[in-house]
Amino acid sequence: MNVTVRDPLRAVHDFLRRTGKLWYLVDPRETTFEFLHEVPDYHQQIWMPFFLLLILEQITLGKKRFRVNDQVTSLSHWVLHETVRVFSRGAEYYAYIAIYEKFGRRWDLAWDSPWTWYITFIAVDFCYYWAHRSNHEIHFLWAHHQVHHSSEEFNLAVGLRQSILQHWCNFVFYLLLAFFIPPSHFMVHNQLNLIYQLWIHTTVIRDLGPLELIFNTPKHHRVHHGCNLYCLDKNYGGMLIIWDRMFGTFREEEQSEEIVYGLVVNADSFNAFYLQLFYLKNLIKKSLSMDTWADKLAVFWKGPSWFPGGPRLGLDEFKIKVEPRPAYDPHVPDWQKVYVSLQFLMVFLNHHQLYKTENLNDLSTIFAVANSFAALASVGLLLDKLRAGLHDIDILLHRFVRELLRLLQKRFRDQLSNHFLGVGGLDLRDVLRGVVLPVKLLHVGLRDAYYLSSDPEVLGLIEPAALLVSGLVRGRPSILYLFSGLSCSSSSSSSRARSSIRCASLQAFSRPSKSFSEDSETSSPWPERVTYLLGRLPLLLES
Repeated sequence: MNVTVRDPLRAVHDFLRRTGKLWYLVDPRETTFEFLHEVPDYHQQIWMPFFLLLILEQITLGKKRFRVNDQVTSLSHWVLHETVRVFSRGAEYYAYIAIYEKFGRRWDLAWDSPWTWYITFIAVDFCYYWAHRSNHEIHFLWAHHQVHHSSEEFNLAVGLRQSILQHWCNFVFYLLLAFFIPPSHFMVHNQLNLIYQLWIHTTVIRDLGPLELIFNTPKHHRVHHGCNLYCLDKNYGGMLIIWDRMFGTFREEEQSEEIVYGLVVNADSFNAFYLQLFYLKNLIKKSLSMDTWADKLAVFWKGPSWFPGGPRLGLDEFKIKVEPRPAYDPHVPDWQKVYVSLQFLMVFLNHHQLYKTENLNDLSTIFAVANSFAALASVGLLLDKLRAGLHDIDILLHRFVRELLRLLQKRFRDQLSNHFLGVGGLDLRDVLRGVVLPVKLLHVGLRDAYYLSSDPEVLGLIEPAALLVSGLVRGRPSILYLFSGLSCSSSSSSSRARSSIRCASLQAFSRPSKSFSEDSETSSPWPERVTYLLGRLPLLLES
């Protein structure tokens, strides 16, 4: 058998090339393409170097600056943003392509000319400046962009904290380029421009000397993320800071005043879904409070600080002057931090598998995404130690599962009635109405249904059902244990699916835990829980 051994030096070289994209260090000849389908997904190429930098940053800063809750929340936003991006498959580029096909070919630049590469580099950054500035100065755009500014920290992970609507709200600012720049060039530089902006979210690098005159750097971007009065609406540049110097929005960092990060009025939450949506309520509430229809509509397109009678961006004397303040940081026991970290790791692996999935309309794929979102909601609730709202979420989840199982019975009644649990005609919805079934029997029945069926579509449906039912059969379990079974799911190969069922079984056989709404002091320590679960492994292997 021929075994190809990759040259270690070549592997290191490729890794350094991918890392260079974080600083726009690329060869124009290698990033020039004639056709759109030839353009790589550079976001996927740089995630490993970026996460290594993220770890290095935390080591440099030390333990005092590392907060699990804030880091996990930023990464949760990244998963949400990337999941939407995967499903949209670049749909936001359709308008650009349509304009180029109709008008751009008359005046387009040659795709293989070096000048086209450099012109696109400048043009994309120029358009980004105005898109970013509009996100801050137009209220309804700020309603989604505020997600990026919601962290009270300033680190590399914050660069990943993006709104799920970011691309959809910004693409219109680039459409003018479609009249002369080929779509392949635009897509390359649009990606590299955004990737460059990841590394400038850090406090480790203080000053870069003469480079500060031309390029956007961590020093300039710290001002942009500050909510001090002098920081508001400043330093919008993407890669180049020259646009801010030209259009009067540049501001130097003041060493005499500590920068306060976050929103002027913070949303005290680590729930990614809440942070994505909460500001819409503020926007609508402010609009409804206005007396005239003209003012009600003006709230949406004028600045967030605008009030009738004032300038478009509001008067500084009426803006809130933010002083240094303690960060929102509810106490979370160490065992819960370990749980949250492992939970997010499972979500990340699930997302990585999703990225490689071609059939995004498959029910199993959609269910895997729902699993990940449910797990992220669970993480946010845990980090907030939120007691309210759990009952409503629990009911919603039960209704969702009930409909899924009804669909299972309708489409595959013959296969399931013969094999599922060995009981013909079992109404699976009874499980959700409180019928108590032995967990062992339930797991074995699901396992048999999985192994006996030869229909690939049945296999894809039984797997998520196994995960949900094995948690729900315990009789309205705590939402954490339910979600921890969900996040172990995967919609990939059969070996991973069987591993997922075993993971759900581990949750089902484990000792019932206290709800996380109880005081952390009364919860059993996490080492005891881990020891107990490890002791149950022989039972799982026997099954």
